[in-house]
Amino acid sequence: MSLGMIEELLGTELESLLRHECKGVAKDQLHLPGPDFVDRVVKDSDRNPQVLRNFQWILDHGRLRRTGYVSILPVDQGIEHSAGASFAPNPIYFDPESIITLAIEGGCNAVASTLGVLGAASRRYAHKIPFLVKINHNEFLSYPNKYDQILFANVKQAWDLGATAVGATIYFGSAESTRQIQEITEAFHRAHELGLVTVLWCYLRNSAFKTAEKDYHVAADLTGQANHLGVTIEADVIKQKLPENNGGYNALKFGKTHKKVYEQLTTDHPIDLTRYQVVNCFMGRAGLINSGGASGANDLAEAVRTAVINKRAGGMGLISGRKAFQRPMAEGVKLLNAIQDVYLAKEITVA
Repeated sequence: MSLGMIEELLGTELESLLRHECKGVAKDQLHLPGPDFVDRVVKDSDRNPQVLRNFQWILDHGRLRRTGYVSILPVDQGIEHSAGASFAPNPIYFDPESIITLAIEGGCNAVASTLGVLGAASRRYAHKIPFLVKINHNEFLSYPNKYDQILFANVKQAWDLGATAVGATIYFGSAESTRQIQEITEAFHRAHELGLVTVLWCYLRNSAFKTAEKDYHVAADLTGQANHLGVTIEADVIKQKLPENNGGYNALKFGKTHKKVYEQLTTDHPIDLTRYQVVNCFMGRAGLINSGGASGANDLAEAVRTAVINKRAGGMGLISGRKAFQRPMAEGVKLLNAIQDVYLAKEITVA
């Protein structure tokens, strides 16, 4: 996809998204993605050489190899949203091999899925594309539905099938978050011992966060703090939803914040809001990848917009699933490639 096509998809937001400059936290204060990210940033941490090697393999794979950016295909929706709801639009993805094939054909840096999906085809593919095993899930069959991330796998199982990384979700703000933090802290420690990269889905979950005016599950200040908790337990990469608003602490009247967060460090611009998410990832020492969101009518334009915002904010890439697999494989590959083209476009720089 050419720069002109990317600009066309941005439509009326073109000038706002491509010409914006972040002034609250300047880009020269960040640890930005790049082909030398492991040598420049990760190497001086407490991660062992096996973690460094696996992180570098992820960065050296797919169409974005040697750029420092990542494009990851995540498919754990068979548990998180039910297999029928996820795969009925395109039944080939009931077969784990199709999921892995889409990631390879789509030029992704890695494929993220369940122990069962990746284990079903690990001997054939674990050496062809980095595997990211998601070890916990929100089981969606209990009635009435409950929302709690529980362990479906352990780190040793992921290591045994040849994984490069493990991933997990914590529902920060939920009644179950304390237990989840403790479980995933222990799991990530074990993962690093075995040389695996750790990726944390830092999601908010509390009905009080959604008011009649706004949904503060996607507030920059609250998601930023979730990111900060995630890097505290040594997540190497943070997955977060793109922020849509700000001021969650003040609107909900809980916790602690500072007026400078809203008056100096951020504005209402989506790139500034996302920059605050990067800032809370230890100024970019842990890479921020934003999610592509649910599938809809304007998937291509929305995916490109999200990629532009993430890249210009100082993020490390995009992790997009339903937009890619809930359509014919050729179209899914096209969408993944469009996301990658944003990160390959040298004209699109960090704001």
